[in-house]
Amino acid sequence: MVDKIIDWCQKNKFFVIYIYIFLVLWSVWTLKRLPIDAIPDLSDVQVIIYVSYEGKSPTTVELQATYPIVSSLLSAPKVKTVRGYSFFGFALIFVIFEDGVDIYWARSRILEYLQGIELPEGVQIMLGPDATGVGWGFQYALSDKKGKCDLACLRSLNDWYIRYVLRSVPGVAEVESVGGFVKQYQVLLDPLKLKAYDIPVEEIISAIRKSNLEVGGRLIEISGAEFFVRGSGFIKSKEDIEKIQIRTKDGTPIFLKDIADITLGGDIRRGAAELNGEGETVGGVVVVRYGENLFKVVRDVKKKLREIKSFLPDGVEIVTTYDRSDLIQRSIDNLKRKITEECVVVLAVSLIFLFNFSAGMVVVVALPVSVLLALMSMYYLKITSNIMSLAGIALAIGTMVDAMIIMIENSLKKLENEDEKKIREKREREKIISEGMKEVARSLLFSMLVITVSFLPIFFLSAQEGRLFKPLAWTKTLSMFFAILVSMTLTPSLATLLIRKKPIHEEKNPIFKITTGIYHHLLGLVIRWRNIVLPLVAVSIIFSFLLFRKLGREFMPQLNEGTILYMPTTLPGISITEATKLLQIQDRILKSFPEVLTVFGKVGRAETSTDPAPLSMIETTIILKPEKDWPCRVEKKYSFAPELIRPILKKIFGECRRWSWEELVDAMDKEMQFPGVANAWTMPIKNRIDMITTGIKTPLGIKIFGPELKVIEKIGVDIERELMKLPETRSVYAERVIDGYYADITVKKEIAERYGFKIGDVYEIVETAIGGKNISFSVEGRERYPIQVRFARDFREDIESLKNLLIPTPSGYFIPLGEIAEITLSRGPSTIKTEKGYPTGWVYIDISGIDIGRYVDKAKKVIAESVQIPPGYWIEWSGQYEYMERVKETLKFVIPLTLAIIFSLIYLNTKSLVKTLIVILSVPFSIVGAILILYILGYNISTAVWVGLIALAGLDAETGVVMLLFLDLAYEDAKRKGILKTDDDLKEVIFYGAVKRLRPKLMTVLTAIIGLLPIMIGEEPGSDVGKRIVAPMIGGLITSFILELLIYPTIFYTWKKREIKKPQE
Repeated sequence: MVDKIIDWCQKNKFFVIYIYIFLVLWSVWTLKRLPIDAIPDLSDVQVIIYVSYEGKSPTTVELQATYPIVSSLLSAPKVKTVRGYSFFGFALIFVIFEDGVDIYWARSRILEYLQGIELPEGVQIMLGPDATGVGWGFQYALSDKKGKCDLACLRSLNDWYIRYVLRSVPGVAEVESVGGFVKQYQVLLDPLKLKAYDIPVEEIISAIRKSNLEVGGRLIEISGAEFFVRGSGFIKSKEDIEKIQIRTKDGTPIFLKDIADITLGGDIRRGAAELNGEGETVGGVVVVRYGENLFKVVRDVKKKLREIKSFLPDGVEIVTTYDRSDLIQRSIDNLKRKITEECVVVLAVSLIFLFNFSAGMVVVVALPVSVLLALMSMYYLKITSNIMSLAGIALAIGTMVDAMIIMIENSLKKLENEDEKKIREKREREKIISEGMKEVARSLLFSMLVITVSFLPIFFLSAQEGRLFKPLAWTKTLSMFFAILVSMTLTPSLATLLIRKKPIHEEKNPIFKITTGIYHHLLGLVIRWRNIVLPLVAVSIIFSFLLFRKLGREFMPQLNEGTILYMPTTLPGISITEATKLLQIQDRILKSFPEVLTVFGKVGRAETSTDPAPLSMIETTIILKPEKDWPCRVEKKYSFAPELIRPILKKIFGECRRWSWEELVDAMDKEMQFPGVANAWTMPIKNRIDMITTGIKTPLGIKIFGPELKVIEKIGVDIERELMKLPETRSVYAERVIDGYYADITVKKEIAERYGFKIGDVYEIVETAIGGKNISFSVEGRERYPIQVRFARDFREDIESLKNLLIPTPSGYFIPLGEIAEITLSRGPSTIKTEKGYPTGWVYIDISGIDIGRYVDKAKKVIAESVQIPPGYWIEWSGQYEYMERVKETLKFVIPLTLAIIFSLIYLNTKSLVKTLIVILSVPFSIVGAILILYILGYNISTAVWVGLIALAGLDAETGVVMLLFLDLAYEDAKRKGILKTDDDLKEVIFYGAVKRLRPKLMTVLTAIIGLLPIMIGEEPGSDVGKRIVAPMIGGLITSFILELLIYPTIFYTWKKREIKKPQE
């Protein structure tokens, strides 16, 4: 079948070339429309439910709203977990679905279940945006350099103008504000005046609502024209509220200003924002809709901001505080550059080793065509162009040319041995080229299939690791598929068209004169001393497995986003005023680092359901300058060099170097040591993903489950105390779940009933007069501001004031609140978290100088020995450790499956168990180099490393097949000619198959290794993951190639020697 394809393509070469020209043009068209992103969307399918229960404590919200909803949704189809957060006055419920669920199907299922839940009056439910926290693609702050616009003014500007302009951008799910003050009309009642005028609070509320109306009176006709009848009575200013008439007494109107102070103030706020340590500001968060092209959406948002710039008040500027499109652009540019470098290097190697310009041009044309076809397939499979998908192509480039190189090289070898006159004849030349390609095509097809199929087990990965690596597996598989297609169709067509002369003999290439001479000598020594060499190889393989046990374990290396997210947690009970002061001090210190461009701090939560942060949580986004602008920090001593050479090295390579990312974070951490503050350092995208998947914001976390919050807190504090003793713990913080301060008002039922009160009457007064209630809104053009009624501060600022607070009785006279109610201070939860239907408390752990696997092993031992966990309570390790354990279980199935697939394909090709086992030996050969290079570079075993090892297994099989192919071809050719009679004849045949056919084998491995090297160079975004994939591949290829060159022929000689002895006997 393969032979017929090659023959047909040779005969119809112009038609084949025309088809590929059309496909290339088509690919270029799709390339311009291919969506781009930094990394694949790793977030789970999630539906957020926002529950409003205004004025209620977290305990009340949990018992009456959160728990009924969570318990009902646990049984919803395809739900993986339900996580609830109960706050003061509201709750957020995160419903995480299984992989592959359509987000809009999930939202409709949630709506169905919510309809069947009975909840108390006053509970309002709404679904959050069709987005997740990962959709926080752009953030900005409003800065007023001239001081003309205060925080309330900036907040109004953002809430009522900028926000709606940005919401109109296609792909934006929501735009919400953080920080500043929401303007509020506050009606501060004086209970003494209410008593004097005998006016209850309910009458005031009713009067305000009736004075804030607008009605329509249909139409009237005047002089042949229609006039719309309207009654306009909306409140538009403070004066309008002051002039509201409450009642008339003895013909004298009583206005609201007579019994209350009307002021403009700020609504209660649960979040604040700060910029560069210069003071409070107002920020905005643009949340991109799930599944949208984030790069395009953010680009359109920035374009819209430029358009409205001229309409902003004088002195107000919009400062970008986070822009993920910048990371996306840098990441994609880096990968494109790496792919281009790989292509150039691989093509250069091909030209140098083939020593034939015409043959080299076949590879020069065929490789870019294969890459373009792979990119085109990404467009139609809806795979975004991101770090991982492009990395798949980058990994494949070195091996995509293997079949092309070997087919062309084998044809050149045959042309070298033919007469010049014969080559000049077109038909004879094409026949020789065709025979050379067909001779190796079948084995090459199988070896390329091995590389392609070896990546199929990656598709078994699930959850976050599956979403991360499946795009890489897709593009790697597609690249190899198109490489096979191009090798079997376009390569024969181009070779027939371009190769017209007898090539220069391989032995005239100076590179091969040296390499073949060295190789011939080494191979002779190994065959002679094979009884010593083979056991040494076995020992090296055993040693590598022992070395493997010393490597650390982690889920994934950090993807350096170029942006730092500082997420400290304060001790419980901090007020918004104190939290804002702390935030400004922290931001000022961080901004003082010369590596920092901007610092945008947020304490508490933004007004979006995608942000469940409590007031004790600070999130500071630190945008760094380009690394080239960082100052030199560490002196280069060059201690490895002699004293005389060091000055020369300093002049060439510099006297100092910049800090690494880890060193910068460590320096910041030392400066950010505040009493009662536990630091945590991460990056924005990673943090959002972790918060969605597990809720844990640090690399490691422990979740404590049980019925009683007090016991959960005690267990958490005990764990915190013990883990802090470990030197590898950078910070550890156990949530104080009982961290709120309560003023409890308990009605004395018997006394209250004597005055005619019902419990509900008293609590309604407490809710309205003390807590304050937004009873209406002013209408000021596009703007809407709440009108709140409550007692003045003097009457509710402490316990004694509350006890003496006068409240009206049903009989019409006033009594102190303390007469009918007991008022005490107590402690309780400010936030209640639930997961799987159980209350839970979390311990956040940040580590340094150790891998996650070893740390957890040590921590588990410490906790088991020192922390007592009562019956009915249990702990679960979360964060990256949770992912790591899941991957470990998957790989137990995936790795054997990979080897089984490779073994089956090789056996189908060789149809010999012995040959298959010889080829499979390349896998343990490569393990030696892979583990050694990981140990030298200090890399931990991670999912990225395992992906590299899986890819390496396919490459090993391919190089093994190629090595065995030429040994087998030489052996069968000698056997056919009848010249294989003695042991020396066998050696001669092996030397020919190994040494004389070194060029294709050397080119195959060198193109693979050199093609991977650009990924190992540089510190650009995505390079951390790429290096972990590539490092074991490079190390494994080097050792497997060396051992294949020396050990394969030795094993082949030992095996075939028996076959020669049998006929002689």
